Amino acid sequence: MMLQKKSVPTIVGFWTTILLLWTSMLCAAPDAKLIPFWSNASNESNSTTIDHTTWQTILDHYLDANHPSNINRFNYAGLKANATDTQKLVNYLASLKKLDPRRYSKVEQKAYWINLYNALTVQVVLDNFPLKSIKKIGWFGPWNKNLIEIRGQSLSLNNIEHGILRPIWNDNRIHYAVNCASIGCPNLATKAYTAANTEKLLEKAAKDYVNHPRGVQCGNRKLQLSSIYDWYKVDFASTNNDVIKHLLKYAKPNLAKCLHRYQGSIDYEYNWNINLSI
Repeated sequence: MMLQKKSVPTIVGFWTTILLLWTSMLCAAPDAKLIPFWSNASNESNSTTIDHTTWQTILDHYLDANHPSNINRFNYAGLKANATDTQKLVNYLASLKKLDPRRYSKVEQKAYWINLYNALTVQVVLDNFPLKSIKKIGWFGPWNKNLIEIRGQSLSLNNIEHGILRPIWNDNRIHYAVNCASIGCPNLATKAYTAANTEKLLEKAAKDYVNHPRGVQCGNRKLQLSSIYDWYKVDFASTNNDVIKHLLKYAKPNLAKCLHRYQGSIDYEYNWNINLSI
């Protein structure tokens, strides 16, 4: 009996440890690891542009960029109720699916992948709407689910972000561009990304996020950052000081002053509630 009683906490402790490890692996941010098929191939002599006007039309009709929270909200209910516009989104994704992005210039490709990621995210939310959080889709979210096939390659949201965008462009502003349909996420841009506007949109997205409380909150005794700066610290040169240097690049004067003098530890927070227009 004594042996049996002693074994119970041991067994409970073992399975608790396994659960914690399993949860941490599921929640950990994937490494940026290039999918070889996509390599760094491009055709810089190709001046052809990819048409994203349908995506722009959807953004114009269903993205609320004037919400009092200063967080862009999306009217998923309105889009889902409109069969014509829902089909437009399906058709837009189908049009991207037909292309081989490697045949375009690198700047055209970058816009292509960002728009594809964001449009797929809206689509997967619509497919499961209504819901309170994108993390309620599947096990801890839809990011590992294959959502589209391009050139015979099945792709998930994680494939696009961590297997293509991050390793090919090595641009930490990607984290401000891809939207996870959540309050804590950087804004879904009001403009479809194009070769002509990508640089401007990335800079605006970074500045908007850094200067919003969900991105950075700085006080005399506390510095709270979005968990993005923890999950992807490696993209911001890996140390807390490096992250702060990045933030200072975009911080407005009052925030910059606080960041310069702050000496304490850093807390991280993220709001996974859906960025629903209400």
